Amino acid sequence: MAKLGGILKIEGTLDGMTFYKTKDGHLVRTKGGVSKDRIQNDPAFVRTRENGAEFGASASAGKLLRTSIRNLLMKAKDARVASRLTQAMTQIKNLDSTSDRGERKVSIGLATPEGKELLKGFNFNNRAIIGSVLFAPYTIDTATGEITLTDLNPMNDIAYPSGATHVSLTSAYAKVDFDTGENSIEISPEVNLPIDNTTATQSLVPPAVPSGTGFDFMLILIEFYQEVNGSQYSLNNGAFNVLSVVEVA
Repeated sequence: MAKLGGILKIEGTLDGMTFYKTKDGHLVRTKGGVSKDRIQNDPAFVRTRENGAEFGASASAGKLLRTSIRNLLMKAKDARVASRLTQAMTQIKNLDSTSDRGERKVSIGLATPEGKELLKGFNFNNRAIIGSVLFAPYTIDTATGEITLTDLNPMNDIAYPSGATHVSLTSAYAKVDFDTGENSIEISPEVNLPIDNTTATQSLVPPAVPSGTGFDFMLILIEFYQEVNGSQYSLNNGAFNVLSVVEVA
C-alpha cells in the first residue's frame, strides 16, 4: 500500500490499482491476493477462517452493545468508537478458555472478572473521558441501576468546557444477551443543573430493571449546554459529552 502524493487525487480503480481516501490521506493499492473461494475452502487457510469467524463475532458483539444504547450513543461518541469497541470485544473473546479456536465467544470471556474489567470504564467518546471530567464520588446499586453522586458541586467536581452554563446527568441500565442478540434498556430522567457552586446529592434512577437475560451494563451520560435567552443548546454538537460504562455485572 502506497500513499499518493502530488495534486492528482483519484478515487476508484484504474489499471488494476485502487485509489481511496482515508483520514491519513489518499492511498493506493494494487489488485491481487488470494481468492475468496480459496480462503473459504483451502485447508491451508483454516487459521485464517478461524480468525475471521472470531473477528466477525467480536464485531457483532460490539454492534449489539452499541445498538442497545443507541439513544445515548447519538449524544456522545467519537468517529472510531466501533473499531475501539470491536478491539475490546476481541480481547474479551480471548478470555474464553473453553471453546475451540474459531469458536471462542465474547459471552464466555465476559463471564470472567477480567472480561468485565475490560468493558468497565469504556468511554464511547474518546475526546471526553469520564475520569477527566467527573471528579465527584458516586455509588452504583447493581440491583436497580441507580447511580448516586454524593455532594456534587458542578463547578468544582466537573471539568466543564469553556462556554458551558449547564450540565445534564443521565444513567442507563442495559441488559444485553450476546448469545441470543436480545437487548433492552431503561434510562433515568435527566438531571439538569446550572454550573455553579451549589452542592447537593444527585440520584439517577432508571424507571425499572430492563427485561430479558444476559449481562447488565450501567452507564452514565454527561452532557454540556449553553443557555442563551432562556434556552439551552448542546455545546459544540456534543463534542464534549461523556458516555461511559461504569459497571458490568
